[in-house]
Amino acid sequence: LPNSLSLNNASFLEQLEELEKMFQEDHYPDNEKRREIAAVVGVTPQRIMVWFQNRRAKWRKLEKLSVKGNKKYPTSS
Repeated sequence: LPNSLSLNNASFLEQLEELEKMFQEDHYPDNEKRREIAAVVGVTPQRIMVWFQNRRAKWRKLEKLSVKGNKKYPTSS
């Protein structure tokens, strides 16, 4: 089993937090940036790429929902 599958929950959550932070900074990290993130998080750049694709899809979905739901209550961001 590769390390990334047998991680304990705490370090997994730390990884996730790190990825979320990176996502807030940049939704489209380039190749080099993905390699850096992969090194920090301890997974392959491929996994990072897939995570960002999924995260963007989730983000777009949430954006659509919040636009639909918040017409009455505009939020200042």
